[in-house]
Amino acid sequence: MLIDMKELAALLREVKTIAIIGAVDKPSRPVDGVGRTMIDMGFDIIPVHPKRPDVWGLKTYQSVSDIPVPVDVVDLFRAPQFCPDHAREVLTMSPLPKIFWMQSGVVSPEARAILEGSGIVVVEDRCLKVELQVLGITR
Repeated sequence: MLIDMKELAALLREVKTIAIIGAVDKPSRPVDGVGRTMIDMGFDIIPVHPKRPDVWGLKTYQSVSDIPVPVDVVDLFRAPQFCPDHAREVLTMSPLPKIFWMQSGVVSPEARAILEGSGIVVVEDRCLKVELQVLGITR
C-alpha cells in the first residue's frame, strides 16, 4: 500500500505510545539507537522481546498481546519472514494500533494482506525515528 505522506504525517502527530517488537539494548544494533532516540523525543516506548524482561530500563513484554495499555504504533525490527505472524498478533490487540510499521529494509506483502481492511495503516521500508525527526514531531 502506498502511503499518502500527508495522511501519515497527521497520524504521526497523534502518536504517543510505540511498541517496539525486537527491542534490544545492544549498542551495535539499529533498534537500540532508534529506541533510545524515541525515548529522548518523549514518546512512551514499550519494548517487546520474547526473552528479555528489561530493555532500556523499561518493562518489556513477551508479546504485543500482553501490553495492558493502548498502543498507537507497533514498530517491527524483525526480518520479513516474521512479519506475517506479528500482523496476526497485532489483530488480537484491543484497541488496535493505528500503524503497523516495518523498519527500513523490511517489506512483507503477506503482512500487508493480513492487515488489509483492519483500519491499521501499514508502513514498509521506512525508519519511524527518521520520519518523526523530519516532521519535527516530539512529545
